[in-house]
Amino acid sequence: MKPPFDSSLEMPGAPWLTGPPGVRAFHAMAKPVGSLCNLDCTYCYYLSKETLPGGPGAGRMSDEVLELYIRHYIEGVTGPEVVFSWQGGEPTLLGLDFFRKVVVLEKKHAKPGQKIQNDLQTNGTLLDDEWCGFLKANRFLVGLSIDGPREIHDHYRVTKGARPTFDKVLAAAKLLRRHGVPFNTLTCVHRFNGRRPLDVYRFLRQELDSTYIQFIPIVEYKGFERTAPPAGTGAAPPKDGEPEARPGHPNSIVTDWSVDPEDWGYFLCRVFDRWVSQDVGRVMVNHFETLVAQHLGLPSQMCVYSENCGRAVAVENDGSVYSCDHFVYPEYRLGNLKTGQLGDLVFSDRQAGFGHAKSATLPRYCRQCPYLTDCWGECPKNRIIRTPDGEPGLNYLCCGFKQFFAHALPEVERIVARLRKEPVQPRRRM
Repeated sequence: MKPPFDSSLEMPGAPWLTGPPGVRAFHAMAKPVGSLCNLDCTYCYYLSKETLPGGPGAGRMSDEVLELYIRHYIEGVTGPEVVFSWQGGEPTLLGLDFFRKVVVLEKKHAKPGQKIQNDLQTNGTLLDDEWCGFLKANRFLVGLSIDGPREIHDHYRVTKGARPTFDKVLAAAKLLRRHGVPFNTLTCVHRFNGRRPLDVYRFLRQELDSTYIQFIPIVEYKGFERTAPPAGTGAAPPKDGEPEARPGHPNSIVTDWSVDPEDWGYFLCRVFDRWVSQDVGRVMVNHFETLVAQHLGLPSQMCVYSENCGRAVAVENDGSVYSCDHFVYPEYRLGNLKTGQLGDLVFSDRQAGFGHAKSATLPRYCRQCPYLTDCWGECPKNRIIRTPDGEPGLNYLCCGFKQFFAHALPEVERIVARLRKEPVQPRRRM
C-alpha cells in the first residue's frame, strides 16, 4: 500500500478526535509489517523507513507486541469506541491468521459496552475470497488504494518488478463488492494525475461506484528518506511562487512526482464542481465534507484541517510509538509499548508540544489569511517553503488551497444553509 493510510485521514465514525469533557480520545495507526510491501510505488514515503538510520525497519509484529498494543489501546481510550487501523507497508502480507488473532485479542481485552472497530488500508493485490469472507464476517472497513483509470494508476503504482497493478486492484474492488465488504477509495494526487481531475473522479464514480472518496496530495521534499520535515528542507527554502517551490525545477525543493500546488487547487476545484452538480449528499469526498462540517460549526473531520494535532500516533512493528506516521523519525519516537503505556505516551508533555506546535508555528502570513480557520496551515509536514515576505513555515500547497477555498466557499455556504434545516447523521469513514 503506497502511501500508507496516514494521519491526514479521518478516524472512522466521528469528527476528528473530539469527545465529551474527561474522555481520553486518540487514534493509533498500527504498522504491523513496518514498511514491508509487495509493491514499489514511486511516491511511497514509507518504503525508505526500512533503511532509515535509527528507524523501525521492516518486519512482522510479534505476538507479544500485538497483545500489548491491543490491550494498551483499549485501556488508553476512555470513550465508548476504539478504532483499530491496520496499515503499512502492506498489512495483508501478514496473512489471515494474524488478523484472526487480532479479533480474538480484541474480544479478550474489550471493556464492557465498548465498541471495537477495525479498518484495513490495502493495495488490494493479495485479497481473495477467503480474505473477503473474513473481512465481511468481522465487520472490517477497507480502504482500497487506487489512483484512477489504468494509465494513471499504473504510472506510479507498480510491483517490485515494475509490473502494472491496475488489473489486480480492480479485481479486488469487485471481490469486495461481491462479498458485501464496505470499502472506501484512497487516491493519491500527484504530478501525473493532478491535471486530470475529471478522468480520476469519473473512474472512481462510474467504474468503482465509490461513495466515499479520499484524495491525498503527494508532497515529498527532497531528502525525506533520511531527514524529518521541515528540517530536511535547508536553511533558506524557496518562497511561495518561486520556481524552486514547484516540481520539475532542477533545484526544486520537492521530488518530481510531487503534485504541483497550482494543480492541486485545480484538481479540487474541478472535482468539487462535479460533486456539487451530481453527487452532493450521496457521495462523500474528504476535503469537501470536512469543509462543510467546519462551516456548520463542527470539528474538522481531518486532522490536517484542525487547529492542533498530536492525537494520532503511529505504532510500529517493533512496538515503537511515533508522534505521527509522517514523523516516523528517531527524533519523534515517543517510546515503546514494552516500556510504557500507549495512552501515557499520547498524552505526554512531549506529544502535547508536538500537537500544539501546529498552531504556534504558523507564520504571520497564515494568521492574516481569510481562510485560516478552513486550513490552519494544513499538515505540518508540508510547511516547507517561505511566505512572500520570507518567513519560514508556509505550506507548500498554500496557493492551491487558496484557489480551492475561494472557489468552493460560496457553494459551501449554500449547502450549509440547507443542512441547518436537516439533522446531520454521522457516517463511518476511513
